[in-house]
Amino acid sequence: MTDISKYRFNHSMLRVKDPQASIKYYEFLGMKQINQMDFPDNKFSLYFLAYDDKNSASTGAHWTDRQGILELTHNHGSENDPNFKVANGNSDPGKGFGHLCVAVDNIQAACTRLEEAGYKFQKKLSDGRMRHIAFALDPDNYWVEIIGQNDSEKTKDVKETDTGSYRFNHTMIRVKDAEESLKFYQETMGMTLIRTNENPDNKFNLYFLGYPEGSPATQAHREGLLELTWNYGTEKDPNFKYHDGNAEPQGFGHIAVSVDDIDKACARFEEKGVSWKKRLTDGRMKEVAFVLDPDGYWIEIIQNQRLKKSNL
Repeated sequence: MTDISKYRFNHSMLRVKDPQASIKYYEFLGMKQINQMDFPDNKFSLYFLAYDDKNSASTGAHWTDRQGILELTHNHGSENDPNFKVANGNSDPGKGFGHLCVAVDNIQAACTRLEEAGYKFQKKLSDGRMRHIAFALDPDNYWVEIIGQNDSEKTKDVKETDTGSYRFNHTMIRVKDAEESLKFYQETMGMTLIRTNENPDNKFNLYFLGYPEGSPATQAHREGLLELTWNYGTEKDPNFKYHDGNAEPQGFGHIAVSVDDIDKACARFEEKGVSWKKRLTDGRMKEVAFVLDPDGYWIEIIQNQRLKKSNL
């Protein structure tokens, strides 16, 4: 049997134009590069970043035994192509993925620090009615939501921010049918529904799911959450479809779940009747599989190497 309680929402993958610019940005947000994989024959590289400070949630852990990792995929040469541009997921025809979210200690100080460094915002704290969240833009114009771990009223006069306390809190994707997606992520993927935000006036709901993670003080202190955004009525439109990020225009690639025993986990997924993008036995890469969620988003399945060793 596979133990679902050992599963981790390990990472989210984004394609980037210039890895050095992207790494610099996310390092400015406090992340550290914890792994790199180069595939020169196939002309691409993968960079894995996470919070790895002394106060971080998974400091020093093997990269497969973590939640809250960002994988940046770079196709060699894109940085020199003036016409190369990724789809950030927030406009058609590439609408689907929405944003990453970083939870910070003192949101006003954190946003000021970003702005003073010359980074752009989709929404500043002072914009609109929602004065407790902001959306920064990374070098590829992916949206990075900034939320506070502490009450924004209590941090408005604080001038310092400690990036070592930051968390890669969640990844947001839009879903066509909330009921179908919630059933899939809970019953098939084994996640738990942690919080629901209903917004009937604006005709959308937000659902936050995740795997068990110690005893965080609040949801904003967590890592490895998945936010599903459902706009009312999309489930009734037979022609409605979100973009999975892997057809053109490309941008977001996948989310990934690390499991205790990949063979047994994939056997369970098979029993659950999942749709596969890639089974373990397909192709040359026998150590990863890709499941498709109800909207066609890719979910990579990888082995948690720490748990594999303990099972020997």
